[in-house]
Amino acid sequence: MPVVAGRLRDPDINPCLLESDASTRCMDEYNYDRERCSTHFLKYKNCRKFWNSVMIQRRRDGVKPSMPTAAERDIILQAMGKMPY
Repeated sequence: MPVVAGRLRDPDINPCLLESDASTRCMDEYNYDRERCSTHFLKYKNCRKFWNSVMIQRRRDGVKPSMPTAAERDIILQAMGKMPY
């Protein structure tokens, strides 16, 4: 597996891995009919927006690393009580 692809599959780097996999699976199941998978695309897009805003805020606050690890993300989501996207 190429290095870039391996990084995208790393849950510590890609916070939206589940949403990405779901949209890819949907495209495979529905023969790449984008309209039938629009809800999966919207969830992925909202996931990316949410974690991007978290990353930007952490950079402003000087927190390293700017993207929370998978364990930290689980704690953040549990504190919120529900999925924000």
